[in-house]
Amino acid sequence: MKRIPSIDIARDHTRDFLLTDALIQSPTNMATTTPLLFFTRWITHLCAPSFVFLSGISAYISLKNGQDLRAGRRFLLSRGIWLLILEFTLIGFGLSFDVRFRMFLFEVIATIGSGFILLSFLSRFPPKALLITGLILIFGHDLISFAPMPTNTALQFFGSLLFGPGAFPISPNLLFVVAYPILPWLGIMLTGFAAGRLFERPASDRKRLLRRIGLASLGLFLLLRGANIYGDPSRWSVQKNDIFTVLSFLNVTKYAPSLLFTLCMLGILLLVLSELEGRDNVLTRGLSVYGRAPLFYFIIHMYLIHLIMFILVLAQGYTLSGLVFANFKQGRPKDSWGLSLAYIYPIWIGVVALLFPPGKEMVAVPLTTL
Repeated sequence: MKRIPSIDIARDHTRDFLLTDALIQSPTNMATTTPLLFFTRWITHLCAPSFVFLSGISAYISLKNGQDLRAGRRFLLSRGIWLLILEFTLIGFGLSFDVRFRMFLFEVIATIGSGFILLSFLSRFPPKALLITGLILIFGHDLISFAPMPTNTALQFFGSLLFGPGAFPISPNLLFVVAYPILPWLGIMLTGFAAGRLFERPASDRKRLLRRIGLASLGLFLLLRGANIYGDPSRWSVQKNDIFTVLSFLNVTKYAPSLLFTLCMLGILLLVLSELEGRDNVLTRGLSVYGRAPLFYFIIHMYLIHLIMFILVLAQGYTLSGLVFANFKQGRPKDSWGLSLAYIYPIWIGVVALLFPPGKEMVAVPLTTL
């Protein structure tokens, strides 16, 4: 099975840590963004759905090829639990460097872990039933926006954990933030699990089917987005010029993943998977190094970029006492510190290059392979 390597994620985290006003200026705010900043953010949208969808495919292949289904399901369960533990320890610290752990983020690794736990039980059902369930979650999730929100705090917390993002103070010094609610991402994982059956077909058939499904997904995205009625809480509108109108059209919602976000990103992913079928050259072999050890890459790149941030901050005359480790500050200075995009891209390329040798030697610790 060909995988999409997790390279683009480094570009987005480089922006988060190093870009001027990265925590203030939204790349998707049509009033303040630029086309380059918008697409620097937009292209990284491919990463999370790719991780989740390919995790579902890999889970199917693992269970199908295993000798003992019960052992395979236990492995899914244990893998899911370990991913949750990693999210709230090693990964959480890598994002914040806050030794007091004043914030827990329920992000992509946690939602994949939760999906594995649920899939360890749901995999007892036929793939066709899981496909239908996944499609219902994907196509119906946006209906949640029409439902009244509960007033009970506990219900709000569990509703957010399942359906939509939210922030919940656990204590005066502890905040729990849900960025990747479970059910909409579970829908993507279940469709990936059902798509695992495609990889039982000959490569030529698989290539053709992946292309057709990808084109159909993008076609449906264009149709629904053009109608501007359902599928995303953010409607597109005519902007100050044609370029920004296109940006508004492409500005789909990731938190939580809307129907249009999912159709667009999975459509692109499926087309890329189709193009990767049967290709074996220097480029694909090089990229596969990252794809074989994505969890290693995901964790190490955060620590590396964070350390680069501290080196640059201290080199510019700031002191450790001037760094702020409160929620979402990540140790950035108190004032509006950062670099322009002209510096962000070379640093991103450098991080990717630096991680190639250890990734090549690394025994795979897969996120999307079981």
